[in-house]
Amino acid sequence: MKAIILARVSTEEQINEGQSIPAQLQRAREYCSRKNFAVQNEHQFDESSLKDHRAKFENVINEIEKSKEAVALVIETVDRLQRSFKESVRLEEYRRMGKLEIHFIRENLIIHQNSNSSELQRWDLGVFVARSYVLQISDNVKRTFDLKRRNGEITNGAPLGYKSVVLDAKRRTKSDVVQDPETAPMVKKLFELYATGGHSISSLFIEAARLGLKSKSGKTVSRSNVDLMLKNTFYCGIAYSKKHNMRYAHAYQPLITRELYEKCEQVRQKRHKQPTHVRAKPFVFKGLLTCKHCGCSLSAELKKGKFVYYSCTNAKRVCKREYIPERVLLDQLRAIFEGFKSISPELQAKLVSELRKLHEGHTTFQNQKIGRIQADYQKAQKRIDNLYNLRLDEGITKDDYDKKLQELKDEQHELNAQLEAYTTSDHDFHIHVGTVLNLCRRMGEIFDSSEVDERRAILNHLLQNSTVDGRKLHYTLKKPFDTALKLGQRTEKAAQNGLSEPALITLLRRLDSNQGPTR
Repeated sequence: MKAIILARVSTEEQINEGQSIPAQLQRAREYCSRKNFAVQNEHQFDESSLKDHRAKFENVINEIEKSKEAVALVIETVDRLQRSFKESVRLEEYRRMGKLEIHFIRENLIIHQNSNSSELQRWDLGVFVARSYVLQISDNVKRTFDLKRRNGEITNGAPLGYKSVVLDAKRRTKSDVVQDPETAPMVKKLFELYATGGHSISSLFIEAARLGLKSKSGKTVSRSNVDLMLKNTFYCGIAYSKKHNMRYAHAYQPLITRELYEKCEQVRQKRHKQPTHVRAKPFVFKGLLTCKHCGCSLSAELKKGKFVYYSCTNAKRVCKREYIPERVLLDQLRAIFEGFKSISPELQAKLVSELRKLHEGHTTFQNQKIGRIQADYQKAQKRIDNLYNLRLDEGITKDDYDKKLQELKDEQHELNAQLEAYTTSDHDFHIHVGTVLNLCRRMGEIFDSSEVDERRAILNHLLQNSTVDGRKLHYTLKKPFDTALKLGQRTEKAAQNGLSEPALITLLRRLDSNQGPTR
């Protein structure tokens, strides 16, 4: 009789248990030799028996079907052939036809056309035991993944910007997810660029290639990868389980803040609402202006090929179409640049010196606040541990456990965000203030010498809530530029009214809590 040998493994653990494919083949060949079988073919693969469609197993079935004479399928043991009864239906059909004998070496069991009920029951029992093992594995995996999610761990691969590190090098059983020092800064840069509103997915794709960002497989990231990256909440501390359709706070260090992620989402929603032709051409006020009367966006268009005009899109059909030259809007911004120029280099130096002294007191307060946050985090962790023990003792229902656990995880996530805000804050903020003031004094010069896209980026950092009423531009300055402009205005008044510079320094301390000036 001709024989077909089948050898299969599905996990690395089975190889370590002596069930490697070479070992199975060797025992099967010796068995065929003792039975005087002529080996027709050998099938060896590492395909899981849990798959709905087993392509390599189908090849074995096709060979049995095409054979013109009876064949013996020789295999190590029942669970190497099947772990469910769905395969039994097809194998049973060929057995009854007399085309197939199944030889299980370890069980010393031969299933053939004339097998009695006892032999068939032994086969079924072997399949039943193998299936029970599969179900136990499935339950264990579900429990393990459920526990991982409750502990804030991910159950799949970490996204680009993170990498897995082995904590136990000997056993290689415990690992952690940390930020990849090579790719994490690039991914964060893409979020920061998109949050400015001056980039599309296509331009970020080009920027990612320029930065040298590669996928984990070493390939250049695609446009769709960039889009999915910007939608992934994992980067701001929230993991997502697609199978369970649930989000939960993960235990790893966020790459970006929630505020930055939400700002990117706002930019995405705004871009989706804008007409395509508005986003297609570079204009200084592109996407920055709305009509004060109806709230619709202002669109830009060229007249005579070189003059730029803006007008309300009148989507609500309540406005009269009025065209405003771009130069008229730009002229109204000159007052900002002139106000910045009023800050003298001497005043800037004195301000930085004074702020350095103020910072010494802030450091003590900051350290005390960090200590309180860390204590609150440990307290929440202790509650989580107690809650888990209570669940093990069945002292709380699963629904109540999940609800309370999520509340504690959210509390820890908020504490982590506060801790990050304090620990990553600029300790040398007096140097930062000096840089901002120096930039403000040169803002007009920089703006005039910039290209259209660069001008738009400057205005996007500078202005917020920009509206147009007729030919009048209304806006609010963003921080810290609002403070800088007020300082410039105070400096100008000091020159006129004799206000002392120490008084100006006192004013600067109060300006941080004020709203930006509106025009």
